[in-house]
Amino acid sequence: MSVETLTLLMLGAIALLLAIGVPLAFVTGIVAVGFGYALFGDGALGLIASRIYSFMNAYVLVAVPMFILMAAILERSGVARDLFKAMHVFSGSLRGGLAVQTLGVAVIMAAMTGIIGGEIVLLGLVALPQMLNLKYDRNLAIGTICAGGSLGTMIPPSIVLIFYGLTANVAIGDLFVATIVPGLLLAGLYLLYILARCAISPELGPPASAAERSLPLAEKLRLLKAVALPLFVAAMVLGTIYAGIASVSEAAGMGVVGVIISAWVRGELNWSMLRDALRQTTVTCGTLLWITFGATALIGIYNVVGGMAFVKSLITDLPLPPLSIVLVMMLILIVLGMFMDWVGILLLTMPIFVPIVTHLGMDPVWFGILFCMSMQVSYLSPPFGPAAFYLKGVAPPDITLQQIFGAFWPFIFLQLVGLAIVLFFPPVALWLPSVLGAG
Repeated sequence: MSVETLTLLMLGAIALLLAIGVPLAFVTGIVAVGFGYALFGDGALGLIASRIYSFMNAYVLVAVPMFILMAAILERSGVARDLFKAMHVFSGSLRGGLAVQTLGVAVIMAAMTGIIGGEIVLLGLVALPQMLNLKYDRNLAIGTICAGGSLGTMIPPSIVLIFYGLTANVAIGDLFVATIVPGLLLAGLYLLYILARCAISPELGPPASAAERSLPLAEKLRLLKAVALPLFVAAMVLGTIYAGIASVSEAAGMGVVGVIISAWVRGELNWSMLRDALRQTTVTCGTLLWITFGATALIGIYNVVGGMAFVKSLITDLPLPPLSIVLVMMLILIVLGMFMDWVGILLLTMPIFVPIVTHLGMDPVWFGILFCMSMQVSYLSPPFGPAAFYLKGVAPPDITLQQIFGAFWPFIFLQLVGLAIVLFFPPVALWLPSVLGAG
């Protein structure tokens, strides 16, 4: 059977299983085992097992549960609530100030956790009621929370970057450095949009009331002090990675120790909170691992039948310049992001795309940042953008999914602008690593 026919059959099987509601982790595993057994008999099972083992044997994977546990503890320790209140000190009197401080909290929380779902839920619980009480435009409030909350894919410590680094065999420290400027670029685009909209139409984002802004100095200092230790821990985690003092895995482990100490100092550490955080970490890691098992097995079987070489030749033979080929890849990723989770997209496409990018003479670190930016778009893209469902779970009942998705379009446009800037001007991503001597 030709590789072209096998490709069509595999794609058809995946589409059929997804259409009938089988989870992606099991879809890829079923297709891998089914086609592998049909093509190679019992030997396929050994191939799949060795493929999974080689991926899971990477030591840096230890960082994933550590960063997830950091995020889970921070979610339950009241840091986001106190951080949001503390931002009143800086932005309460500004038009659109509440949206600005929500974006600021989102950036800081992204740098502390690297996890998206919990961040959007936290902002939905803390920021959305206050913005609605101040009569903020609902679309502006919803878009700010979900777009800002999605920055966890871009701002280190990003779980997306860790998995990309493992899949593409790229130094994760280099990726963490390279994504700083593009991540802040996206946040800056959101900030300019919020300020411009509120300057043109002040009724969209009225300032906080005088009573809310007139906190006593002692209370302001208490709020700032309450978040100082967790922020210091996050800065130390990333600082030790950037300075080359600790590996990503070592820094993640120390980060967990730091946030546990922070929760204890704040008087919020108890067995119930720790148990819930550990349970959330276990569930999240289990989901990630099952998707990883299935996708890794499928790519292994597809590679053996010559599928990787087929797709590589198919793309590189396009009568297009290298940058246009990368643009085609971005379009594929964005379309896939409308229907699939980022883990499945990464594990299914990056083993094919990254060798092509390297063959074209382009930097895989830069391409990793482009991948993360395309996943930013996927978090907001209908019909299955996960950010909408995270927020819907904590939003008032009268806010519908249609309204949430409708609020995303200006921010999706801004994400595409940011993606285009990094695509056509690679130094935006590669300048900082070159300055710091990464790689």
